[in-house]
Amino acid sequence: MPKKITFYKMCGTGNDFVLIDNRKKIIKKRKEFAQKICHRHTGIGGDGLILIELGRKADLIARIFNADGSEAEMCGNGMRCAAWLAHYVLGFTKSPSFTTIAGIITTTVRKNTARVKLPDPTDFRDYAPLEVKDGIFYFYFINTGVPHCVIFEDNLDEFPVEKIGREIRHHPHFQPCGTNVNFVQIRNKKTIYVRTYERGVEAETLACGTGATASAIISALIQKGVPPITVITKSGESIIVSFKMHTFSVSNVFLEGPVKFICEGQLYQ
Repeated sequence: MPKKITFYKMCGTGNDFVLIDNRKKIIKKRKEFAQKICHRHTGIGGDGLILIELGRKADLIARIFNADGSEAEMCGNGMRCAAWLAHYVLGFTKSPSFTTIAGIITTTVRKNTARVKLPDPTDFRDYAPLEVKDGIFYFYFINTGVPHCVIFEDNLDEFPVEKIGREIRHHPHFQPCGTNVNFVQIRNKKTIYVRTYERGVEAETLACGTGATASAIISALIQKGVPPITVITKSGESIIVSFKMHTFSVSNVFLEGPVKFICEGQLYQ
């Protein structure tokens, strides 16, 4: 008889994930499983896989895998989905904590939303040119748990995000790990529009939590934004990034927005 594995499909502001309660270690070959389950045609389909496992330093461990099987340090929207699932399905409190590669993430769950406290950002790099095949782009860089390149553009609706994003993501400047690439259009001091090419998914996604966070923080650091900042994503949904400003840095970073429980099902292995 094939082995049955219960899975949950969730969406956070356009990012979709497959989540599995792996506290009994039912999934062992995580990389291969992520590639299979996230495939849009032959699997369940998702931007990533999140395995929820038993924790020691926190309530739980979140193992986050991109669609290509690579393991991610952190995922803002993914952690919001994991927090909601931990409370409403697995029976944890409304404030479950998770150990991730990027550190311990604390969360707060409400009825249809979830809020996560992200690590304080690191490795800020100021305005610099980057030459790719299609021209020279001026970028900022920051790590919000994962690396993010931020580029400001005036007309994002017509911008070739997938093409330019892929060139920058694989640029030698960001190797060996590569980077996520965010293209940002300023609407006003409190609102920005962001489109993101995600490393590991290797495509533009409908949203990226850590990318929205990186874009909002950079906007504030260069005096184009004032927190809290509403980030409009490619999906059309919005997410709120709040943080405390310092002279050349920020702290107390929170990401809050809607989560959607799509379905629960059985996967046959």
